[in-house]
Parts: sequence; structure tokens; C-alpha cells
Amino acid sequence: MQESSWPENDDRSELNLDTPDLAQEELKSLTSNSKVGKVFGIPDIGDRVFDTETKTEFPVAVSVSGSPSFPENLYRGRRGKAAAVLTAIWGGTIALHLISWGAWVVWGLTVLLWMQALRVLFAEPKPALPPLSDESREDWPYVSLLVAAKNEEAVIARFVQSICNLDYPIDRYEVWAIDDRSSDSTALVLEQLTKQYPQLKVFSRGANASGGKSGALNQVLPLTRGEFVGIFDADATVTPDLLRRVLPVFDRSQVGAVQVRKAIANAAVNVWTRGQEAEMALDSFFQQQRIAIGGIGELRGNGQFMRRTALERCGGWNEETITDDLDLTVRLHLDQWDIEFLAFPAVSEEGVTNARALWHQRNRWAEGGYQRYLDYWRLILRNRMGTGKTWDLFGFWVSQYLLPTVALPDCVMSIVLRRMPLASPLTFMTLTLSLVGMFVGLRRTRKETQFEVKRVFVTLLQALRGTVYMLHWLLVGTVTARIAVRPKRLKWVKTVHQGAAKLTCDS
Repeated sequence: MQESSWPENDDRSELNLDTPDLAQEELKSLTSNSKVGKVFGIPDIGDRVFDTETKTEFPVAVSVSGSPSFPENLYRGRRGKAAAVLTAIWGGTIALHLISWGAWVVWGLTVLLWMQALRVLFAEPKPALPPLSDESREDWPYVSLLVAAKNEEAVIARFVQSICNLDYPIDRYEVWAIDDRSSDSTALVLEQLTKQYPQLKVFSRGANASGGKSGALNQVLPLTRGEFVGIFDADATVTPDLLRRVLPVFDRSQVGAVQVRKAIANAAVNVWTRGQEAEMALDSFFQQQRIAIGGIGELRGNGQFMRRTALERCGGWNEETITDDLDLTVRLHLDQWDIEFLAFPAVSEEGVTNARALWHQRNRWAEGGYQRYLDYWRLILRNRMGTGKTWDLFGFWVSQYLLPTVALPDCVMSIVLRRMPLASPLTFMTLTLSLVGMFVGLRRTRKETQFEVKRVFVTLLQALRGTVYMLHWLLVGTVTARIAVRPKRLKWVKTVHQGAAKLTCDS
């Protein structure tokens, strides 16, 4: 398992966003040199592209152009911000225990969140749109599909074979495989595959390349020419009709991105992969329901599609975060774009198969997810997303980060004062929503439309088991405290893909 780490800029200075003009400039700046907006930068010396027509490699030279981005100031001082939030949450929890009306504050918040939760639970998901018709084939847009690969020899061939056999004209889409300085046979496998698939292009990053996955994607974006850009992980497999199903979702001009549902291909392996299957069903349910009430749709990295104009206006991928998809989600919404969700077909990926790998992966997700609150809190509080999206984001922050952070001081004070934890109503609400969402999500992803007692009972048991599995987020969610107290060092552990013998996609 490979590791990489880099220092985090902990400068306490922040950009003053107290005026609307400065806030607007934050979103629309065309001159910032921040790593978030390095979309049109010159690639590092040593970067090379493999030309499938001439079967030769050539160095990359790309002209410099201005790129929209968020100022680099936003990403400074995360440790200090996290410490301030941690102090406020712990201090507030203790204070609520000591004042007579503290429990009423918690109950009041719980009632407000239950009102939102009921709206989410009973919302009618948007209906699926018909796929692109053969009659309109001449008008189908050009699409660029990207995958960043680092030591992915076990799975990259399967992905390329899957993505290069789409039911879409090969002269209307391109596939860019980015070899990010792999030390295994990834580069050799990709070179062989270019002989078989003319739409496949290989980009090899130079020795001085930086920025991780975000940096790799930013380097390649100027070389692509698609109106829409799709991003995949190297372990993904897709169905042939994927593009014909995704592109109609972009018909509404306000849609800046579409996330395809993720499915766990090796769900039957063990308890960890079965838990991830239920987790993906839960995520699918809430994505559909939140979008239905005007809330936030979120990108999940694998199987995400962006409108090129939206991506470039937001400055490309953020090289100052460890979860580029979650960061881009917030920036798109702050820039007034919508993110839609496609339930069928799904993109399949490997689930991690042991507790250690799961812990590393979920910690990275949690830390990256929390970073976006620390980075963009001023713009979020200015309601730049709109009231519906801002309130929706707040509700999920409560369950994902506030509750785990509150747990320690709440339990200590409960023991000292011999009373029930104050956060009990919020905890009950969160567990209830998880169970209901997981149950409905599993039935939807399996297309269980009829009420069969045996089938319903089995699905309910799976949802109960999945909810118990989800309790690991109580530990992962303590990322607030870890960011605040640990040294200024950001560590990322790569998820290793083994290459399952047989993977399937939902259609």
C-alpha cells in the first residue's frame, strides 16, 4: 500500500469576504494562480502523450491562458479553523448541560431537522429521462472520459475494455488514461491497449508532477475537447448505454454535473463489502431525495460527469484537498450550478475488503468532506447556494460531523450529571433516517417494486445490518478533533485494487 504526504499551509491569514464585491470576485476571478485553477497551465517537463494514430510519443506543450479559480487564501489555516470549531462545539455542549433550558435547544433543533427530514423522505424522485435516440445521432455531443491511474495494472485493462466499448460513435468520444508515474506495469498495459482502441489516448506524467489526482486531471483537461467531461476510477466498469443515459440529464442548462450511482461489484465477498453495498444504496436514496426537494446533489469521484463550461468556470480540480469530488461539489453549487443524479445504469467499482483499508478510505473521505466546510464557510453562510441548498447542507453536517464531535463531551457530562445525553434526539433521528433510507435504497437499486413478505423481510435485515455497519462513521466523524490537534501533515493512503474475477454493472 503506497503512501504520500505533503505539508498543509497553515497560514492564519484569510481573505476578507465582508463585502458582496469581494465574495463575487472569489467565485469569478480569472487571474488567480491558485492550484485550484491550474486548468490551462504548462505541463511539467517530462510529460508525454501517446498518439494512437502515429503510434509515437511526444512531449506536451500547452499555451498559457487565464483560468477561473478560487483564491488560494481560502485553503489556509484549516487547523486553526478546526480548533475554533472544536472549542465552540465542546464548549457549547458543556454549557447546554449546565443551563436549565439546554435540552430545549436540542429538541428545537431536532424538530426543525425532522421537518426537513420528512420532506426528504416523502419527496418524489425525478423520473428517468429516455436515452439518446438513434435518430439524433448526428447531433450527439463530443465527450471526453478521463481516468487517473497509479499502479493499477490489476484493473486498468478491464476498465479500458469496458469504457471503449460504449454504444456511442467512437469519433464522438475520447478516453484519456493518465499514468501518474506508476512503478508497475500500468504504462505497458496502456500502451498495448492503444493498439486496440483508437479512441484511447495515454498521458504520462513527468517526474516533477504534483497535485495527486487533481493535478493529473488539471494537466490533461486542456488536451481534451469534449463538451462534457466524465471522470472514472481505474477499477470502474460500465454498461454500453452509459453515455446515452447520462447526456439527456444535461438538457437543462443549469445542470453543471451529473453523478452516476455507484455499485459495489464484489459485494458478496465478506461483511465489509456487504456493508458498502448497503452504504451505496443509502447514498443513492439520499441523492435522489435531496435533489427532488431542491437540495444538494453530490459528486462521488467515480462516474461523475461535468459540463465543461461549469468545470472551467469553477477553476478545475482543487489540488489543495484530498477529496477533489466533494470540494468540486461545493464550488459548483456556490457558482449556482445544479448537480443531478442518475440511478440507472450504475458504475461498478471494487469495495475494500478489510477493516484497515476501510478505515483509511473513510478517514480520507471524512477529512476531505470536512475541509470544504472549513474552506467555504463564509460563502455558505452568505447563502450563495440558496436557502434550500444551504439548509440541506447544514442538516447533513449535523449528522455527519456535529454528532460525532459532540459525543465525547456529551457522554462525559451525562455521566457526571447522571442524565441522558443531550444529543439523544438527534442520534435517534439520524439512525432512523439511515435505516429507512437504506431499506428503500436497497429496494430501489434492486428494482423491487412488488411487496413480497419474504423479500421485504430479507431487505429489512440487510438494512439493519447496514445501519450497524454505518456506526463506524461515529469514529470517522471525529475528524474535527483530529484536524485541530494533529501536526500540520496531510497523509493519504492509496486504495489498492485487486481486480475481482467477475464484476457486474446494474442496468
